[in-house]
Amino acid sequence: MRSFQDECEARPDPFIIYDYPRYLDEAREAMSKLLNTPASTLVFVPNASTGVNTVLRNLVFAPGDHILIFSTIYGACEKTVSYITETTPAESVKVEYTYPVEDQWLVDSFEKKVKEVEGKGGRVKIAIFDTVVSMPGVRMPFEQLTAKSKELGVLSCIDGAHGVGHVKIDLGTLDPDFFVSNCHKWLHTPRGCAIFHVATRNQHLIRSTLPTSHGFTPLGTKFVSPFPKPSFSPQPGVEQNSSEQSAMPPPNEKSPFVANFEFVGTIDNTPYLCVPAALNWRESIGGEDTIRNYCQTLVRQAAHHIAGVLGTFVLENEAGTLGQCCMANVQLPLSLPTIHATAAQHGIGKEEVGVLVRDWMKKVSKNEYGTFLMVYWYGDVWWTRISAQVFLDMRDFEWGADVLKGLCGRVEKGEWAAGVGAKL
Repeated sequence: MRSFQDECEARPDPFIIYDYPRYLDEAREAMSKLLNTPASTLVFVPNASTGVNTVLRNLVFAPGDHILIFSTIYGACEKTVSYITETTPAESVKVEYTYPVEDQWLVDSFEKKVKEVEGKGGRVKIAIFDTVVSMPGVRMPFEQLTAKSKELGVLSCIDGAHGVGHVKIDLGTLDPDFFVSNCHKWLHTPRGCAIFHVATRNQHLIRSTLPTSHGFTPLGTKFVSPFPKPSFSPQPGVEQNSSEQSAMPPPNEKSPFVANFEFVGTIDNTPYLCVPAALNWRESIGGEDTIRNYCQTLVRQAAHHIAGVLGTFVLENEAGTLGQCCMANVQLPLSLPTIHATAAQHGIGKEEVGVLVRDWMKKVSKNEYGTFLMVYWYGDVWWTRISAQVFLDMRDFEWGADVLKGLCGRVEKGEWAAGVGAKL
């Protein structure tokens, strides 16, 4: 990334006009092979939330149209849905649940909710669901949900924030309507970098980038590429004669969709260009299957070890499908009645303890242990979410288990409450 940045800053105009589009195409082609989909269906955006926003803010909603979401939707995406329902005729509908639930129950509940909306005279225009949920860190049956969306005539928008480099994604087989996935989480590119897939059949629906930029085509006008450039980069200091100019190749003929996202504005897009290097490095250590198998095996072993040390359990359903990813969730051994009693002694309301204990544990793990532990409050219980990466091994999680046990002991003694009056 630093080398791309240096190249751009040394000669910004030649880089942006001639070199950047070529590097960007190479990155799109690399992702095309990884995801088994034509490069013409792929563009880059800064992150998954931008991709979901791009879809929802481009769709035209009519009265009776609904956006279907699931109760574990990422917070920023749910806020986006709220904004859309405030500014358009769209309404939202949610499938409610608390994990653990079975995959088939989730698919059946999705269909039931769609039928409920239809029974009241509405229709579900689009459904948003994850590959792997952020909190808790569990795998969703996104393949079945995509297939069910097709069956029900609902547009599918897959939030794969935890997708590429994490679970197997074959867009050629999956064929969702819209799919976005961060590359800076599990594929190891720099932040922010996300791949945004729009099926060819739907590209006419995505008329604007965020923000609207040079590639937008107003209704009733003809598309003009924002980059009517030759496909080669002139060498610095070399002048072109008239015969060379006449022999220049024609401007690139990319689709309006691809060209629209090629240059959105003056931001640092060099993370996009690092995809080929990231994939080459991943191949050098064994490739996607090897990485995925290592991480998924490690996280299962680690989760059971931590649960054993804490005397609790791992969040999982009966079919064992929630943990078919590189994240796991372990319940923390914290007594809610004990913590409520401590809260009462310090004049703290019961409704506040979930977040206060969570934040105290995160802060102490950073300040005193030089790490960050993802602790969260879900289903009236405290959990820790662990993630396995290729640069970790069991020793890391054994250390983490001891840290968690010590922190939980300090919480039970009420240390968290003593600091509530001070700034966390």
